[in-house]
Amino acid sequence: MAVPYTLIIGTRNISSWSLRPYMALMATGQPFETVLMRLRTPETRDAILKYSPSGKVPALKIAGGETLWDSLAICETLAERHPEAGLWPADPRARAIARCYAAEMHSGFADVRDQLGMDFARTQPMPDLRPQTQQQVDRIVESWQEALHTYGVEGGFLFGRFSIADCMYAPVVSRFRTYGVTLPASVQAYADRIWALPAMQNWLKDAEQEIAAGLA
Repeated sequence: MAVPYTLIIGTRNISSWSLRPYMALMATGQPFETVLMRLRTPETRDAILKYSPSGKVPALKIAGGETLWDSLAICETLAERHPEAGLWPADPRARAIARCYAAEMHSGFADVRDQLGMDFARTQPMPDLRPQTQQQVDRIVESWQEALHTYGVEGGFLFGRFSIADCMYAPVVSRFRTYGVTLPASVQAYADRIWALPAMQNWLKDAEQEIAAGLA
């Protein structure tokens, strides 16, 4: 029997956008397959175009249905298809704020992406951060503190139960770990909880294997 989903991802060590829907899929508990696209090669775009009209990863193929592209759109669709997974908070007010968190990550923090690029399975020295990058790091840390204080007391994630907001920020957790960003105790505890999730540890193992094989 065909699995319900096929997730097309990029090289795990560097593909932050692929990690986000992977985390959401793992949270649904649904079986799925992955198709790995090696990034940053002359053939990458043409290879991805066989699966996604955007020529970018990730993409999600739904068995017997459509192909989706864009990390947040994939996560939103999974939340709709699997409400039992609780990928958005049940409370309408908390859900609205969680969507703001996810959307802010989706569209913002360009300097963090530029200076603290994802290198999931490695550690790197902290570069000299531009003022804009430091401001964005501070914004992320402060927003995590606010969500954890307001919504995350029970459950330990940004909005209590693991949600799409956590999926969207999971690559940032890895970035902060890679570059040794110093975090307040409550935020560090949150980052440690994210890092310890089976989905993150599976991703790490596979990223390490890709590095050993010369794919990253």
